[in-house]
Amino acid sequence: MTLKVCVCGGGNGAHTLSGLAASRDGVEVRVLTLFADEAERWTKALGADELTVIVNEKNGTQTEVKSRPKVITKDPQVAITGADVVILTVPAFAHEGYFQAMAPYVQDSALIVGLPSQAGFEFQCRDILGDKAAAVSMMSFETLPWACRIKEFGRKVEVLGTKSVLAASLIKGTAETVDPLSTLQKLHGAEPVFRLAKHFLEMLIMSYSFVHPAILYGRWGSWDGNPVSEAPLFYQGIDQATADMLTACSDECKAVGNAIMAACPGNDLSDVKDIYQWYLEYYHEDIQDDHDLYHAITTNKSYKGLVHPVKTVDGGVAPDFGNRYLTEDIPMGMIVFKGVAIAAGVPIPNNDKLITWAQEKIGKVYLVDGALTGKDVATTRCPQRYGFNTLNAILTGKKE
Repeated sequence: MTLKVCVCGGGNGAHTLSGLAASRDGVEVRVLTLFADEAERWTKALGADELTVIVNEKNGTQTEVKSRPKVITKDPQVAITGADVVILTVPAFAHEGYFQAMAPYVQDSALIVGLPSQAGFEFQCRDILGDKAAAVSMMSFETLPWACRIKEFGRKVEVLGTKSVLAASLIKGTAETVDPLSTLQKLHGAEPVFRLAKHFLEMLIMSYSFVHPAILYGRWGSWDGNPVSEAPLFYQGIDQATADMLTACSDECKAVGNAIMAACPGNDLSDVKDIYQWYLEYYHEDIQDDHDLYHAITTNKSYKGLVHPVKTVDGGVAPDFGNRYLTEDIPMGMIVFKGVAIAAGVPIPNNDKLITWAQEKIGKVYLVDGALTGKDVATTRCPQRYGFNTLNAILTGKKE
């Protein structure tokens, strides 16, 4: 029996996943891209050839995977109808358009996957799919499985590195679907090894969407407006005060998780861990000094050379607050967590401090006196935007 997979998107991740998945026995890949003429460009670029995925293996060798998607289209009816698995490999801001496109055609037994999902994926999916949302299954991954870059659009993509382990959450629908974990493992290959989180809110809370805003605040929160000579180091340039802010925000995440478990027994968020423990688990091979969070970040080899987003101005460079570290991580991350915290009845003053600073920098208003009543809340994915106002509604998807 052929497994029908729809890959949504046309970027680095979509190229990689399309090429890998189409190479598996018994898998039919359909690519759906809604962006302008991208489907036409991809089809024309590929011609009669195969898509090549160059994989840099951990042992230093390279492997080439060649395959061909069955169809590359901008027509959701062609791509979605009959698909067993629908995988969104696009930025969070683009999810809404794909959910709207798939809604008329997605089958009840479909597995809908965010790769990655970012916070609020499930709330948005449930709202747009309506009655169908109860039937479908939803799977959310914390990040992309690889670092990858298109080398030749439509024809060649390179996997620079592959994660060893990657976590995903699952909300099982009422309809019978393909086995989520083994199916996604088949499409990707031996690595990363996928593990299932205990709860979808574990993934939301542990997205740690405060990290980028906290680092930006730590460097530019008291900035005098004068240009600096060069872009400062991002992760490796943090100070102790920033590490302390990260810890404080992480403690608030744990408090929200504990409050939900206390209020709603049977919801297991016991794997929500503090950010220091998370760093030790995920970056243990790259951290040179792990005796506290500050050193775990500043001695992390994987962060070497990464700098703050800046723009060139007269006299040097200045911070670029229009970067996705704020424009995505606030509405598609911190505001979503704030909505869950409100429903749980847990104050999060340190997260609030970052949101208040960041929203001014990007010209938005989400938080007003600690409440999600700002004019731009409707552009976020917080649960309240979709009518999920209580913990029960958030957990069950049933609006009250």
